[in-house]
Amino acid sequence: MTTPVPVHRDPASGLTAGSGADVRHGLVSRLSAEAFGSLFIVVAGLGVPLFSIPQSSPLPAALAAGLAVTAAMLAFGYVSGGHFNPAVTVGHAVAGRIRLGDAAAYIGAQLVGGLLGALALFGILRTLPGIQDSRTAFDTVTAGFGEHSIIQAPLAGVLLLEVLGAAILVAVFLGTTARNNINKTAAAVAVGLAFAVLLQLGLSVGNAPFNPARATASAVFSSSWSLEQLWLFWVAPLAGAAIAGLVFRGFAEPVAAVTASAAGSAADGSVFDDTDAVEDFDDEDADVDGDVADESAAVPAKAPAPAKPAPAHAAADEPDSRDEAQEFFDGKRG
Repeated sequence: MTTPVPVHRDPASGLTAGSGADVRHGLVSRLSAEAFGSLFIVVAGLGVPLFSIPQSSPLPAALAAGLAVTAAMLAFGYVSGGHFNPAVTVGHAVAGRIRLGDAAAYIGAQLVGGLLGALALFGILRTLPGIQDSRTAFDTVTAGFGEHSIIQAPLAGVLLLEVLGAAILVAVFLGTTARNNINKTAAAVAVGLAFAVLLQLGLSVGNAPFNPARATASAVFSSSWSLEQLWLFWVAPLAGAAIAGLVFRGFAEPVAAVTASAAGSAADGSVFDDTDAVEDFDDEDADVDGDVADESAAVPAKAPAPAKPAPAHAAADEPDSRDEAQEFFDGKRG
């Protein structure tokens, strides 16, 4: 899959749908874009609060993360669709917009990119003489509940918040990149703003990131308690993403009559835009009809073929009235 193949307007690729491109990037290119985009989001999303005081000023951190999502989607969305979040990928898989194999590969690439971004930040922390324990510093940006939450939010509260936030984020992504949405160009801005608003709420409760890859990246370089609570920040957002995918699949895009090729492309992780194909087909028919009409008008009409003489026996049986009249006027008949 490293060679370009015909585009199927892949909604799994989000922003690639309806982009007008003639080829779709191979899986290796898409995975590289997902990994690099995830690295950028983790560096911006964790780096800003890590080197500031998120408890007293969470808005800049949330805004930085939202802007990073928008920038990454604009920069790499045409290649991979700009997921950069396992929850978004799971939502696409449940909605039928990406194959399960590709979805698993996307999640793996997102984890690799997120871990590399967190590793870079951890290395920067180790060079700062004023920070004695880099893992303790990472604790300030790591998701947690109970005593590790800023407001001591219990497990149930953080779980509900993650489910709700992930469902909203995935719904915004699926809605803005739908094939019948005429405002696809605003998808990156809509998703970035939605993520910034949700992250503002998440940081105030328990550093809820609504992104399992980011949660894993920060947990790996934090204290041991973060890995013990990491399961919640995988189960909850993926559950919310699955809910959004099911709702979107059932109500947002009504099922219409599709061709076998469209059904195959949907199983291939893509939703083919049948309306374009139908319109093109109609245009071709119209052109053909017009050409036929023009050609028929240009060809001169042929003279009618001479009538075949009547059979001899018919002439014998039925006398010709025209011959009798001629004989009368000629004086042959009195």
